[in-house]
Amino acid sequence: MKLTAAVAQTATVLFDTPATLARAEGLMAEAARRGAQVIVFPEAFIGGYPKGADFHIFVGARTPEGRREFQKYWSAAVTLDGPEIAQLAQAAAAHQLYVCVGIIERDGGTLYCTAVYLGPQGQVLGHHRKLMPTALERIMWGYGDGSTLQAVDTPWGKLGAVICWENYMPAMRMAMYQQRVALYCAPTADDRATWISSMQHIAMEGRCFVLSACQHLRRAQFPMDAMHNRLPEAPDTVLMRGGSCIVSPLGKVLAGPVYDEDALLTAELDLDEIAQGQFDFDPVGHYARPDVFQLAVNTAPQRAVHAAAGATTVVTPPAE
Repeated sequence: MKLTAAVAQTATVLFDTPATLARAEGLMAEAARRGAQVIVFPEAFIGGYPKGADFHIFVGARTPEGRREFQKYWSAAVTLDGPEIAQLAQAAAAHQLYVCVGIIERDGGTLYCTAVYLGPQGQVLGHHRKLMPTALERIMWGYGDGSTLQAVDTPWGKLGAVICWENYMPAMRMAMYQQRVALYCAPTADDRATWISSMQHIAMEGRCFVLSACQHLRRAQFPMDAMHNRLPEAPDTVLMRGGSCIVSPLGKVLAGPVYDEDALLTAELDLDEIAQGQFDFDPVGHYARPDVFQLAVNTAPQRAVHAAAGATTVVTPPAE
């Protein structure tokens, strides 16, 4: 069984969510014209990855300027049940695509770095919230939990996302391999040369196809009047240089990496290569040693408030 997969390398239109949605729809249309059935967008594509921003924060204090910048970022985020995701789902249906797209998800007063899965019938198949924001990302994003680790079904096997440096969490990878993920999506903001070797390692370790998408973002595309940026001010300064790629289950790079330009990468994937690769290595099968190593994964939602069973709310009228 074969399919054509695509990964999109381009930038968010920062603080302009409608323009970013239009860019996504254009890339989906182009991927479909090239025969793709699956497309992966970068981490935080809808809502933006504000590379170089610091929200004016320092230990023990925040500033009014930083709060205003966060409010602008919060306003550019989207909700899972909002019109923006519905618009992308309709585009997925129009182009008969399975889509994995990185978003900044707004849930109350908290933002999450999330990957959303869309199907060719225009449905939201699921989502994954990044478990562990890296370094200063923790000032703007909340922590996901194990309830969103579930991969989704496609005609070619399971599709799931592991976001950026979650890919360096061995237990996280094993939780995905246990689900028999065939299409392992790795939306990222890591544009270093070392990322490609990590993607090759994961493809070989999981005996799966790895689809990694990173943004290509330059300083001229970062609106300085909306948010302070600590990186050099020259318009051609590259904030994220890309490096998107597609890798086979035996570590062969099928497309990319591409740097310093926008790109839409495609490759034909032969799903038979998964079984061929598992002939001598199956990390959760014949090459596992559950008598020595076991992994427990908590998939329960973690909520701040739980209503006790049978509890009622009693309102006492004020004394006269």
